[in-house]
Amino acid sequence: MPRLFAYGTLMCPEIIREVSGITQPGQPAVLHGFARYRIRGEYYPAITLEAGATVSGLLYPVPDAGAWRRLDRFEGDMYLRSAVQVELADGTPCMAETYVLHPTHLDCLDHREWDFEEFLGTGKTAFAAEYKGFDVI
Repeated sequence: MPRLFAYGTLMCPEIIREVSGITQPGQPAVLHGFARYRIRGEYYPAITLEAGATVSGLLYPVPDAGAWRRLDRFEGDMYLRSAVQVELADGTPCMAETYVLHPTHLDCLDHREWDFEEFLGTGKTAFAAEYKGFDVI
């Protein structure tokens, strides 16, 4: 089954469920060679290639093409779905799909690290209130 490597808002069980219908818990994983930064003026991050950097996230099984369509719509044109190799907690490599910032949007980065715990504490409620697409995806 194809897998999604989530590194931002989709690490929240409620958000991944609302966006894609995925209900299984994510499995911790690390993506090497990428960095996660804040998007200027937003609550969500993006990743870009960066030698020596790592991004922690969660690996989810994606059950069907419908879930991928919903995820693609949620991520929009700002991101490209890309195949990557992640590393599981036990060191096992695993192939996954993830959403990488489209090169035409690099100017949106503010180059400060995005922090999941900070998002949960201060950004999640505001993100959910501002995002109106959960019910229409």
